[in-house]
Amino acid sequence: MSGHSKWSKIKRAKGASDSKRSKIFSRIVKEIQVAVKEGGASEDGNARLRLAIQNAKGENMPKDTVQRAITKASSEGANLVEVTFEGYGPGGVAIFVECLSDNNNRTVSNIRSIFTKRNGSLGTNGSLSFLFERKGVIRVNKGKFDPDDFQLEIIDAGVDEVEDEGDAFILTCSFENFAQVRKKLEDMGIEAQNAELQRIPNDYKKVDTNTALRVLKMIDDFEDDDDVQSVYHNVEMNEDIMNALE
Repeated sequence: MSGHSKWSKIKRAKGASDSKRSKIFSRIVKEIQVAVKEGGASEDGNARLRLAIQNAKGENMPKDTVQRAITKASSEGANLVEVTFEGYGPGGVAIFVECLSDNNNRTVSNIRSIFTKRNGSLGTNGSLSFLFERKGVIRVNKGKFDPDDFQLEIIDAGVDEVEDEGDAFILTCSFENFAQVRKKLEDMGIEAQNAELQRIPNDYKKVDTNTALRVLKMIDDFEDDDDVQSVYHNVEMNEDIMNALE
């Protein structure tokens, strides 16, 4: 199992156990608002909004919460700007932070403060982007479909990797194939629990368990910030680190 999917599995377990659902809802609401600002309030003509609503359903977000976010963005507009930050954590681990912010000065200050507090360093934009590749990552709960037939069909549609997590499949595809893979799932009558573009490391950094835990503590700090949408890293998640987390 690759390092990024190991960490994703831990994050899902944490989200279920430490009351982070309100934070997840807040991130999805922001994504809905930005999607409406970019492409309007109709799902039919707005692929980004359709994806955000799909992810809201996957997180069991109430329909009225989704509708309020759409209505608010339609009437008031969303004064949110996408901002990214790149830097290093303990042990030279690469960190990539994606934010949606209505106050850039506040966001820059908060992100820089976390890097400093956790013995990291904030770099310049573009300095680490070559270490990550944007890929589509889609989680599909297993249903009544035949697993073998499903994997063959979805690979033909452009999926590069299918990981079996017991109760679900994790599909990874290129940025270019993301839309067509989602369309293929729709045509097959399969609704993804979650589908998003993630930054997957091209290479992973080996660090000892103590250093890894310090890095993951930094990531927790980032994720607790209201402006942060996603955080990516290139720690190689070995069994010792996983056991320490659990």
